[in-house]
Amino acid sequence: MNNLIICRCEEVTLEDINNTVMKYECSAREVKLRTRAGMGYCGGRVCRTAVDAVLHEIKGEKPGNEIPLNIKPPVRPVSLSSLGGQS
Repeated sequence: MNNLIICRCEEVTLEDINNTVMKYECSAREVKLRTRAGMGYCGGRVCRTAVDAVLHEIKGEKPGNEIPLNIKPPVRPVSLSSLGGQS
């Protein structure tokens, strides 16, 4: 169960998050900075709720008791043709 991947983009497992929280007694923001969960391609849109749920189980805190993590869109719009390498 500890090998369960919470953040697919950065391949952060449940064990990684558990160990980080137990070692540093950290918040969701610190978990993100220490493990990179939520810092991958999706920007946390996929794994943020899972990270919050894991922290709720470990620490018993409700999500949102701290400074929220921002989910940020790309800096500027990118066309699909430029992503595909076509001019």
